[in-house]
Amino acid sequence: MIKEITPSVTRVAVIFNPDTQPYAASFNRVIEAAAPPLGISVALAPVHDDAGIKEAVEIQARKPRGSLIALPDAFNVTHRDAIVAAASKQSLPLLGFDEMFPRAGALMSYWFDEVDLYAPAASYIDRILKGVSPADLPVQQPTKYSLVINLKTAKALGLTIPPSLLVRADEIIE
Repeated sequence: MIKEITPSVTRVAVIFNPDTQPYAASFNRVIEAAAPPLGISVALAPVHDDAGIKEAVEIQARKPRGSLIALPDAFNVTHRDAIVAAASKQSLPLLGFDEMFPRAGALMSYWFDEVDLYAPAASYIDRILKGVSPADLPVQQPTKYSLVINLKTAKALGLTIPPSLLVRADEIIE
């Protein structure tokens, strides 16, 4: 999606905290596999604090045509404002993992709809309390995803959001 909005992007830095996100490697593998066919190189940016965020974003901004992805983890939620502020200061497009990122000023987010995924939890608990073995219950996978785009940020970055992406957006922040 970053490539759709900014076709000139050739580099992405992936921000994550290796101490709070044990499954970062699986996300990173997927991103690293998807990027080359799009002409994008990937730099992993493990960070531990606000200073590390600022440094990682500054490094990404030193060369043209860069962008950022903030992986889903508790650290990035807690440090969302620092990540968004650093990206904004360096004029880098930032893809966050939940709708709070674009609401805080990131360019966009794309993530599963948590309400849709977790809504059946009560019925699972009820069935387990009534004696159904958890092993007999099907695994729930996300089926609905949400795309949120911040047009104010796009304008500040000098970007025009393609109509094909706007029509797919679940929420547009103006």
